[in-house]
Amino acid sequence: MTSLPAVAGVSIDQLVGEPPTQLHPVVGFGAVMTRLEQRIYADRRANGVVMLAGGIALAMGVGIGIRRAIGPTAATMLATAACAAGKMLDGEAIAIADALRGSDLASARERLRSLVGRTVDDLDNAEISRAVIESVAENSVDAVTASLLWASVAGAPGVLAHRAINTLDAMVGHRNTRYQRFGWASARADDAVNYLPARATALAVALANPQQFRTVWRVVRRDAGRHPSPNGGVIEAAYAASLGVRLGGINRYGDLIEDRGALGDGRQPNGDDIVRAVRLRRHSTLALAALAIAVQRSLRNVGSHGAT
Repeated sequence: MTSLPAVAGVSIDQLVGEPPTQLHPVVGFGAVMTRLEQRIYADRRANGVVMLAGGIALAMGVGIGIRRAIGPTAATMLATAACAAGKMLDGEAIAIADALRGSDLASARERLRSLVGRTVDDLDNAEISRAVIESVAENSVDAVTASLLWASVAGAPGVLAHRAINTLDAMVGHRNTRYQRFGWASARADDAVNYLPARATALAVALANPQQFRTVWRVVRRDAGRHPSPNGGVIEAAYAASLGVRLGGINRYGDLIEDRGALGDGRQPNGDDIVRAVRLRRHSTLALAALAIAVQRSLRNVGSHGAT
């Protein structure tokens, strides 16, 4: 494990934020994958598997190249900083919370479009707050803790491969006419690579708010399965229980209506709860970082005893 460079990379992201768009590796990767899709797209799962394999191979190749050029420690730290997006996530969420607290629903809805894919035109304060907290919860895994864990386990190639899969899922992992089959492989791969990080992050959420530890696990076990995502339900239920709010419900995506089920037993959320969710995101990331470092040290101790 290489937890310390991974934690350093997440910390750099939290301090510095995203690279400029023209230099952002995820933006560049997305552009390459868009061109690949234009060349190989067909309404078949096999073509989607080819796209997924190409994206993973490209990401891992870049990671291996960086590791050879600057060494494994620096490569892991740099790749994790590039893949994590905690500062940007927090900033967008807080901006929407500020708009809600200023009763500016129009601005809140407009900014919300950058975080969620659902239709936002008729959402009220509570529904906007719910959408933001759900986005903070899911992206706490996709854009922060999964990067930390994959970097800890597999270094620069691992964290870049995870970001590639997550990006491809965002691009083509949609259940619509065009991507139902072509995006199947990317969607399933994203579920797989985030399965353990989502559950580890839910544990970290419980540890970050220890007075709610039992409640968090009770709600996760009871409610997570109501959500259509095997990972989204886990982390959203954990956030709902820790914050004492109710998440989930009916979302509209154009003409598609999706029922994500009720998560948690609390009240409807508001703008102040978004700020609390951002704070929980930061604290749970710290808790998971501490766990990763502790596991690394334990493994080293076991290895050193075994060597003697």
